[in-house]
Amino acid sequence: MPHPDTQAQSRSDCAGIAEITYWQFYFRFFPGAICSPQIVEFLKVLRRQIPGKLLVIWDGLRAHRSRMVRDYAEEKRGDIQLEFLPAYAPELNPTEYIGGYLKTHEIGNLCARHVGEVRDLASRRLRSMQRRPALVRAFWKQAELAF
Repeated sequence: MPHPDTQAQSRSDCAGIAEITYWQFYFRFFPGAICSPQIVEFLKVLRRQIPGKLLVIWDGLRAHRSRMVRDYAEEKRGDIQLEFLPAYAPELNPTEYIGGYLKTHEIGNLCARHVGEVRDLASRRLRSMQRRPALVRAFWKQAELAF
């Protein structure tokens, strides 16, 4: 039988964060909302998984622009550069298409009993999507960003 705290957490709200490179995307789920500490934690994971310097292009989420996130990027002395998309331009953000595809094609008809069930299936489907380079390229093409 699961521990009561584990069961309660699996039924609570959760939120996901994702970043996309031209060949791959990375994601993580966190309990509750995505705030500055979760973003810094995610950036730390990206630094371990992606060699070299990171250019991170984000939308206007307030936490993306927070002092904590900026301080973390600055402390990396140029290894993480933060840039921002124009306000109200989700169509330019290829990461938006990851969530859209997941919701429309991968888990659209799910009738879950609790949030944990959604998170578990979403994680499995996202890992499957990661193994499809043509799909990742399609997210970039859909965003219509010039390179």
